Amino acid sequence: MAPLKSLSLFFLLILLASTVEPRLTTDFYSKSCPRFHDIVRDTISSKQITNPTTAAAVIRLFFHDCFPNGCDASILISSTAFNAAERDSSINLSLPGDGFDAVVRAKTALELACPNTVSCSDIISAATRDLLVTVGGPYYPVFLGRRDSRTSKASLLASLLPLPSSPIAKTIRQFESRGFSVQEMVALSGAHSIGFSHCKEFVGLVGRNSTGYNPRFAVALKKACSNYPRDPTLSVFNDVSTPNKFDNMYYQNIPKGLGLLESDHGLYSDPRTRPFVDLYARDQDRFFKDFAKAMQKLSLYGVKTGRRGEIRRRCDAIN
Repeated sequence: MAPLKSLSLFFLLILLASTVEPRLTTDFYSKSCPRFHDIVRDTISSKQITNPTTAAAVIRLFFHDCFPNGCDASILISSTAFNAAERDSSINLSLPGDGFDAVVRAKTALELACPNTVSCSDIISAATRDLLVTVGGPYYPVFLGRRDSRTSKASLLASLLPLPSSPIAKTIRQFESRGFSVQEMVALSGAHSIGFSHCKEFVGLVGRNSTGYNPRFAVALKKACSNYPRDPTLSVFNDVSTPNKFDNMYYQNIPKGLGLLESDHGLYSDPRTRPFVDLYARDQDRFFKDFAKAMQKLSLYGVKTGRRGEIRRRCDAIN
């Protein structure tokens, strides 16, 4: 009987080992790809110097990947004749190409140094943190060990991402359904400290009297977007005061009527979110602390590990 018990114990241990998911750690690649952080940092820094809009593009790419279904690099997969992928959903068509290009460059460099080792989802998370720091934002530890999704479907994104025109009540519900508080939602909105928005996302609001725009700002926006019908690529900086620096001016602008999007104005008109706008407007250190904590939390949302995902050889295609 003893050999049978030993054999049973052996198979039990095998079963347990196969069901335990690997844990994410900050030093996940310390042995398998020791230059991971250096390669990502060097690649994206070079890209940022050449194209200063890269930081905002990658941060937005990170949010559009993580928020709907978890941080799994599904946003990077290209559509095929048989499948419309997430990146081709209507809400993602305006994602800047610099974000995709930065991740592809980092992946190419990592594949040369450490073939088939680093996931695309880990690259997005690390690149987002590093680029945030380059534009003056806060540092936070990035946990690594994610696997990439094997699927990406545009049809699954319906109502999962907040729209610039979404009522604040709806946006709050979307965040709460993913375990994020109202304060964390307001903190994450601070990503609008950098980057730009296309005229189509706000031009229809500018002429209305009830939207909260500063009158002079509204005139300037109309002028900037006057040729929008003929040139849909026209855009305006989200933060008109310090557009290329990550700081708390975004929150200082909103009470002055200098918010760009309907969702920005909504943060100040709703009694649930307004106190946090005021808090971050007067205390940048608190904003940085809360933003970093919320970004780290978002980077861990819905991650795939072990056999639940794969390490793609190319970020835009399933293996």
